[in-house]
Amino acid sequence: MRDAITGLIGRYDQLGRYLDRDAIDRISTYYSESSVRLAAVELINREAATIVREAAQRLWLADPELILPGGNAYTTRRLSACLRDMDYFLRYVSYALIADDASILNERVLNGLDDTYKSLGVPTGPTVRSIALMADVVCEMLLESGVASAIVVRAPFDHLCRGLGATNLRAR
Repeated sequence: MRDAITGLIGRYDQLGRYLDRDAIDRISTYYSESSVRLAAVELINREAATIVREAAQRLWLADPELILPGGNAYTTRRLSACLRDMDYFLRYVSYALIADDASILNERVLNGLDDTYKSLGVPTGPTVRSIALMADVVCEMLLESGVASAIVVRAPFDHLCRGLGATNLRAR
């Protein structure tokens, strides 16, 4: 697993170059955003179940057919799998947030997930919406706790949404 700093230094090392102004600015930005990242990760760690539950409730309100007979979250087993996956995505988002590096999302979540979801008939559209809803919940909770701006927090959620959205399957 990489982070923004080791990735940046690694690239400069491979090129045999000193850190230039762009690199220093990138490092400065990473550290200036650190308090927001830490606040977000602490919130996610403390409130993961609440975040997942709230996002799921918003998803079911917007798309009630998902939990009706024939829907992909119908039956206790399917609903549990959906909530488990949301928690899984949230946990990996927290890793990407603290590292400021989305490559972990590619390695541990996106690579292969599309094939798995296709083979199981799981629509990615509602999954993408659930991830976006979790981002909304986290940002709202951060704002309520006094974090002035949570824009940086959306980046890993958006990365997952783009990655899964590229292969959107329709809900049954």
